[in-house]
Amino acid sequence: MSALTTGGTVGLGIRRMSASKEPDTTVKSYPDLAILVDISSCIGCKACEAACQQWHDLTPPIMTPEEVVQRKIAGYQSHPDLRPDLFMLMKFNEGETSRGFTWFITKYQCMHCREPGCLIACPSPGAVIQYQNGVVDFDHSKCIGCKMCLVGCPFDVPRYDANNKPWKCNFCIDRVEAGLEPACVKTCPTNCLTFGLKEDMVEKGKKIVERLKNMGYPNAILYDPPGVNGTGYMYVLPHGDHVKDYNLPENPRIDASIGLWKGPLKWIGSVALWGTLLGAFLQLVLWGPIRVLGGKEEKSEEG
Repeated sequence: MSALTTGGTVGLGIRRMSASKEPDTTVKSYPDLAILVDISSCIGCKACEAACQQWHDLTPPIMTPEEVVQRKIAGYQSHPDLRPDLFMLMKFNEGETSRGFTWFITKYQCMHCREPGCLIACPSPGAVIQYQNGVVDFDHSKCIGCKMCLVGCPFDVPRYDANNKPWKCNFCIDRVEAGLEPACVKTCPTNCLTFGLKEDMVEKGKKIVERLKNMGYPNAILYDPPGVNGTGYMYVLPHGDHVKDYNLPENPRIDASIGLWKGPLKWIGSVALWGTLLGAFLQLVLWGPIRVLGGKEEKSEEG
């Protein structure tokens, strides 16, 4: 089944929303979409980066003098890091492996986690949404600018503009809904980016990994971290023993504290609040208001 025939799944509904009840499990579910990034065939041309900026009508960011200095350290990177007007960035890092020196190249953007930390952490109803095809997006009209989505993101992705609104890769959801490939996939000259159903991309990734191992890359892996229940962007890493050198976390997962403050601690806080209000009410009814006379607290004579 071609991904182009499933691209319009976003029009069929939303899977999850931030600070909202879990979706009805009786509603028909749709297959996840994904992009496979084969680092072994990436030449670092940054065509995907340029296509992203063009499709989203983003003005290439002007670097400050400090960022220019950082760029010298970053090597071939067009910018030191993501920005609210830079949704994806090709990152370069030179390092040594058992096969000698190499470039660790990474296409860096929102990973579209199947268990999105940004959605779980967000306290504003509907500000973060996950479509039925697994794509994660923001609704800025409902965003309160609290930056909790960045706290919840194990990949440190969302970037904020002057209005404290978060921006990131949205998987070219408008193109996908129209049955087209994301802009980055469309423009890749070496076909190192493949767009399709998640299960198909996993199988293709595994085959590439096996081919790499037969070619003398024994540590090749398919990066699809289980700590976030898998991701919408998956990577074939020829040097799987150097995950950090690819600027990727080795075992990303949602911080347990987020589940606590939105779960048990939230209820404990509610109980404490209502308990305090109830105590104040009983104090007023049973003993009357407390008056301060001469620097000392005294109960009213009515009590």
